Amino acid sequence: MTCDPRVLRRPLLVGLIPAVWTVVLGLWGLSRQNSVWRDEAATWQVARRSTGDIVRMLEHVDVVHSLYYLCMHGLFAGFGPSTTVLRLPSVLAVAAAAACVALIGHRLAGAYVGLGAGLALGLLPAVQFYLQEGRPYALVAAGSAASTLLLVNALRGRARKRTWAAYACAVLVCGWLNWLALLILPAHLITLLWSRAPRGVRVRWAVAAGAATAGVLPLALFSLDQSGQVSWVPPLTWHMMIGPAILLAIGGLGGLLGRRTGTGTGTAPGTGMGTAERTGVAGRTDRTGRADRTDLAGPPDLANRAGRPGPAGTVEPPGPVTGSPSVAAVGLPLLAVPQLGLIALSLVKPLFVDRYILFSLLGLALLIGALIGRAVDEVARRSRPAARCVLPVLVAVALVALLPQSLAKRSPASRVDDVLAAAERTRQLKHDGDGVLFIPAARRDTWLVTPDAFTGTRDIALAETPEESGTLKGVEASPARVRAAMLAQRRILLVTDATGVARPTRGRRDRTKAEVLATHFTLVSDERIRGRRVAVYERLAPASGG
Repeated sequence: MTCDPRVLRRPLLVGLIPAVWTVVLGLWGLSRQNSVWRDEAATWQVARRSTGDIVRMLEHVDVVHSLYYLCMHGLFAGFGPSTTVLRLPSVLAVAAAAACVALIGHRLAGAYVGLGAGLALGLLPAVQFYLQEGRPYALVAAGSAASTLLLVNALRGRARKRTWAAYACAVLVCGWLNWLALLILPAHLITLLWSRAPRGVRVRWAVAAGAATAGVLPLALFSLDQSGQVSWVPPLTWHMMIGPAILLAIGGLGGLLGRRTGTGTGTAPGTGMGTAERTGVAGRTDRTGRADRTDLAGPPDLANRAGRPGPAGTVEPPGPVTGSPSVAAVGLPLLAVPQLGLIALSLVKPLFVDRYILFSLLGLALLIGALIGRAVDEVARRSRPAARCVLPVLVAVALVALLPQSLAKRSPASRVDDVLAAAERTRQLKHDGDGVLFIPAARRDTWLVTPDAFTGTRDIALAETPEESGTLKGVEASPARVRAAMLAQRRILLVTDATGVARPTRGRRDRTKAEVLATHFTLVSDERIRGRRVAVYERLAPASGG
């Protein structure tokens, strides 16, 4: 299998191939053996509420995900709740991001760089994880990729008013999906400065970026009142820096090598310094020795500006195109700035969670594309036909090498727990009239996602349902009332975290639940199922009088 030269001459195919590839990766094992973990359970149970109930909840919790929840509510209302409906938006979002990354690489450095970057994105382990996740992070990555593509188009002289309007809208939507996505703006600013963009372009970017920021600012300020939701994030430590350091090292290497070969310098594909001309697979010369511009791998407009026929039918090295960025100028800031920005924010308040800046891996994919361009260049110096095989071989090797990780990320064990497995076991163990307890109260998501599994039982600690209270987990009764309700039960089902996942019991209600179970009940069944524990307790017979 080789790269067909006809593919390299069609930008549409350069974007379409990575998109289809990513969809295939996303559909592979999409249901994860019909498992849903706690973060996805939040999406599932909120999406099933009415619009009014969702809005009421957002006043108290999770306002940062408001747009995502409303979108998922519409999908669940139209297609019904299922793991496919839950995760398919993320699959399609990463596919769109892969297409945008491929087009960016193609326009900056040629088809091989574009195809390599687009195909690499879906293979990155972290991307494979969130590719099948019912949360908004993949959608943020798609919007970030689209905004970066629009910026590249603007820097290459294709900017119109609607381009900047679309750019502002893309950043605005990203911000409403997660306001930390605004970290892409300083990354884009560095790209502008690195590329020596004309003043007019910088001014228009500032206006668009300012409009998007103004639109996201109310959400960001309102969410500060709900900052207790991220109290579980640990303080920043040195060992947490290992991952970002490795990513930045790989990205720096890609930028350096791409720059040295011309694939990362903004050189026009198909010209004297580009990959396509060296391999001869995307361009050809006619009998007079002149380059056939209609057969170049890169966009015709950039090729015509970047090089011209020279003496004896050669192509002169292209001069710099004003404002045209390099792969490094786009990829390195996109990778580094969100990572470093989140680290800086975490020094003020612990926030360092890699999924919040998943979109930074778009930059890594671009820089990997530059490395692939370097590999194609090196092979082309020895054998032009062999150069066509470089990309397919590298993708095949990466796929095989990452296969164990790919399989692991598609198994239920890849997540902390499985809400559906615990619900199914509850269905099998329950008796009509049983009381149900959840420790902590957040484990009530087992019931909220699959209420029919608890038919015939009663949540004996619940005072207000999540819908009534406008919360994710509802409001429980006072410890005294919980104690009285438990003592009135003959049999209680407990749903909690498995050993190794559970945290120390802190709240008074949870301590009361544990104390009453230990003192007045006997354990008759105790099962650990994919990160959760389902236990059955029966009431001890009262002690007989003397």
